[in-house]
Amino acid sequence: MPALRKFETSHPWLTYKLDLRRASPRLWISLGEAQSKCHHIAGVPLQPDIASEMHRIYLARGLLATTAIEGNTLTEQEVRDRIEKKLPLPPSREYLGKEIDNVLAACNAMLKGIENRQPIPLSVDLIKTFNLLVLRDLKLEPEVVPGQIRRHSVGVGPYLGAPAEDCEHLLQRLCEWLNGDEFIAPKGDEVIYGLIKSIVAHVYLAWIHPFGDGNGRTARLLEVKFLLEAGVPSPAAHLLSNHYNLTRSEYYKQLDQTSKSNGDLLPFIGYAVVGFVDQLREQIETIRVQQHRVSWINFVHEQFGPQKTPAHRRQLAIVLALSKRGGYVKASEIKQLDPQIAAQFATKTPKTVTRDLNRLKKLDLIEIGPEGYRAKIEKMLAFLPPSLGRQLPNSQQPPRETKAGQLDLGL
Repeated sequence: MPALRKFETSHPWLTYKLDLRRASPRLWISLGEAQSKCHHIAGVPLQPDIASEMHRIYLARGLLATTAIEGNTLTEQEVRDRIEKKLPLPPSREYLGKEIDNVLAACNAMLKGIENRQPIPLSVDLIKTFNLLVLRDLKLEPEVVPGQIRRHSVGVGPYLGAPAEDCEHLLQRLCEWLNGDEFIAPKGDEVIYGLIKSIVAHVYLAWIHPFGDGNGRTARLLEVKFLLEAGVPSPAAHLLSNHYNLTRSEYYKQLDQTSKSNGDLLPFIGYAVVGFVDQLREQIETIRVQQHRVSWINFVHEQFGPQKTPAHRRQLAIVLALSKRGGYVKASEIKQLDPQIAAQFATKTPKTVTRDLNRLKKLDLIEIGPEGYRAKIEKMLAFLPPSLGRQLPNSQQPPRETKAGQLDLGL
């Protein structure tokens, strides 16, 4: 009988086991929702500038989360500026920007490989390379060697990483497990299995803690790798990291409880998937708003036709400015909606404003209320329930309940 390795007594929860037969119906429902929403986001049409902006927003949040949980203090706007090479930092804070640069470079390399259909198989050498990338050119403690397994004990708070002499062996087992049949997705369920795989890889790397520094950033690179390979859209591939950062105390609590439960991964997976789905919902709402805006702009342009008179151009400018403003605007404030409108009305009388507003009302593009005028952008919400913002025509209003419980059918 072979002698026990040290980790088998110090870290008995490193069992490399996951029994999905014990997963609750709620977890499977959440996993199914995650996959459905990823497919939705991946296939949705957006204008290139809007899609690019969304990518930058969520990339910045993901990079911030990946480094902030390790102590990086840059703001989201500063991270965006760094990505766009517009953030000069004083020497005392330059290392914060370098941390962002390193993770960004690693993510871009992964994405390029996947786009070229050349994803790199998981191996101990790849994990070491990820650690080398995240620690490149950073000032580190003398005992920390980027990309090399540590030879000393490390920990996070009261938690101690696995014994140094076992780390190489534990990483090898992790790679064999994650590369094995247990994580091969049935056709059509790639996102579900990729999501599970990414969470499991993250937890095990956090438990083993094989490097002297950068373990969390290395774990999150593995996470992004598996999500991208599973077909998760790039703006969504950073959402797990963002969830962990936004719920940092719960994240550490879940890691701690999972290790104390002899390695039962299902509670942590449940916590991670719920947060992932919550943020996918937020992304889809952002996309919906953008699509709604584009559809409304196209609709408004169609109402005026290709040949536009000066009056048509003024009216078009008014309704689009009202759409952007939101809410009601008084007639006396219409000229000040934006510089373009101010220039068009520079030589016009208030009667011209009134005529233009009446024309827009006749086209049913705006409505009058007690506080002024507003764009009827909800016209584009043709198939949403009334409770979500669209008022039914009077002939389609639901029956009204009267006293004595009788229904007024509007007859």
